[in-house]
Amino acid sequence: MDKLPKLGIPIIIGAIVIIILIAKSAVTIDSGEAGVLYQPFNGGVVTDKPPLGEGFHIVAPWNKVFIYEVRRQELKEIMNVLSSNGLDIKLEASVWYQPEAKNLGKLHQEIGGDYLNRILLPTIRSAARSVVGRYTPEQLYSSKRDAIQAEIFDETKKIIKNQYIQLDEVLVRDVTLPATIKEAIERKLKQEQESLEYEFRLISAQKEAERQVIEAQGKSDANRILSQSLNDQILKDKGIEATLMLAKSTNAKVVVIGSGKDGMPLILGNN
Repeated sequence: MDKLPKLGIPIIIGAIVIIILIAKSAVTIDSGEAGVLYQPFNGGVVTDKPPLGEGFHIVAPWNKVFIYEVRRQELKEIMNVLSSNGLDIKLEASVWYQPEAKNLGKLHQEIGGDYLNRILLPTIRSAARSVVGRYTPEQLYSSKRDAIQAEIFDETKKIIKNQYIQLDEVLVRDVTLPATIKEAIERKLKQEQESLEYEFRLISAQKEAERQVIEAQGKSDANRILSQSLNDQILKDKGIEATLMLAKSTNAKVVVIGSGKDGMPLILGNN
């Protein structure tokens, strides 16, 4: 009977040790995540195999698993940058990015889990300053936002190439100019719009005048040609045709009382 307690203690200790080992060996990776395996006794970070995927995994208790989010993520950044003439511009942008899942081990080994602050954020700031510095405040305010957006994306992508970060999109959400500059630009744009509107009215009036001149000239030419073509004989023939048509009318009483000018008969009657 005295042997049972002596045997029970090692069994209990062994069970506790096994439970601890299983707890330290079990790794659960949630959806949208992946795990980088670190083996201290076998070369360190595993880079020649795919990272651990979602689900439950058992690893050796002396190994470690570093978990990364591999879904698309958003970085929102507000930056103060300078325009081409040295004015302070506030640029608000969003960056869509994600780590390259297949190269997660290399990312962890060469850069680390803080790759956002070490690589991506400084690169975005540098690219934004470089791009915005090429444009005037007027261009930034009016028509160049899409161009700025595309250029920041291209420059950032070029810099982070081979850094195991996938850049999906750069969106410029807002460009804020100093209040005095903004007001001056708005006044200038309004004046330009009014000038364009005035020029349009002038062009429209000029075209209308030209149309009226052409129309009057056409009528004048038509009357001149008609006058030249109407001689005495044509007028007499037209009068005879009209007289015959009137004489044939069933609703008219016709009385010939003599001859009119140029030998044409005079016809009197009523309906």
